Amino acid sequence: MFRSDSDDYRHIFLNDIPLIDVRAPVEFSQGAFTHATNLPLMSDNERESVGICYKQRGQQEAIELGERLVSGDVKRQRIERWIAFCQQHSDGFLYCFRGGLRSHIAQRWLSEAGVDYPLIEGGYKALRNFLIAENCRSATMPMRIIGGNTGSGKTLMVRELPFGVDLEGAARHRGSSFGRTIAGQSTQINFENRLAVDLLKKRHAGVCHWVIEDEGKAIGANHVPLEIYDGMQRAGIVVIDDPLDIRLGRLQLEYIDSMSADFERAYGAEYGWVQFSEYLHHGLFAIRKRLGMERYQVVLNELDLALEYHQSGKGSSKHENWLVPLLNEYYDPMYNYQLGKKSERIIFRGDYAAVREFLLHDALSHNVLVQDKA
Repeated sequence: MFRSDSDDYRHIFLNDIPLIDVRAPVEFSQGAFTHATNLPLMSDNERESVGICYKQRGQQEAIELGERLVSGDVKRQRIERWIAFCQQHSDGFLYCFRGGLRSHIAQRWLSEAGVDYPLIEGGYKALRNFLIAENCRSATMPMRIIGGNTGSGKTLMVRELPFGVDLEGAARHRGSSFGRTIAGQSTQINFENRLAVDLLKKRHAGVCHWVIEDEGKAIGANHVPLEIYDGMQRAGIVVIDDPLDIRLGRLQLEYIDSMSADFERAYGAEYGWVQFSEYLHHGLFAIRKRLGMERYQVVLNELDLALEYHQSGKGSSKHENWLVPLLNEYYDPMYNYQLGKKSERIIFRGDYAAVREFLLHDALSHNVLVQDKA
């Protein structure tokens, strides 16, 4: 039986329903969904030509131009790709920007080829607006903020807790000058989309309050949605106070050992090392003015010596020689100053285990309150 077109956006995102996005590649690159595949009706150049024709000569001539551009073997190949997707994902849908002409053309061509495949009513724009509204809804829920100096394990704890909101994971950036990841950041829209789907799924699973890492307005090139950021500024803060040696161990694993291995897997041993070295140098260079040029040169020298020792196969332990002064003279003073301005919002301090235990008990109290309201 033929499935009807859908406007059940909640179901689509909760279940990662496969989607055919028939927009042009440039539109897809600007904003899309993780469970969508770009199988465009028109290429970027074709879309541009049709758009110019529409403005100059009207819709009918634009449609006729589009049919001439996408005809013969080009049309056949595109339909074949759609059919292959439909056969592999019988539960999916297709969409264009507004659920208008392009998606209806794709749906009609598929039907003429013997495949009935439903579309998303309202298209990409409706799906996107749904996720924007979801971020606004999520921002109204109670929040706790995890604070602590660099290396305290804030991100680790957020990812461990079922009610944690991993902003850095959604942004694909660790929120510092050394925050780059191998995957790289995507557009602001894709960051917001990923975050909204994650929050929607957690709320659907019964989460009724959030724990979020203490972040600024920006995480790399991405900006935390304003509604969520504003909620963060009113939330109580719990602070992880772990000793320096434990923090160093976490930083060594995350920024040195794991990143060097990631670069090697991505680029091979030789070029991967070049990329890893450039990553560390770029991170340090980005904060040179705040360090002061004299101190920057000292830390840079220790970084170069550590890289030379590391590359020789003797291990990564020498990286402590530049990490320790960087923490003591830059990151810790900067964060302590920022935290001091929010001191009235601190509700608990302790080591990693104590903070985790506090947050778990705190979550139970939120659940009780919600159940009582119900």
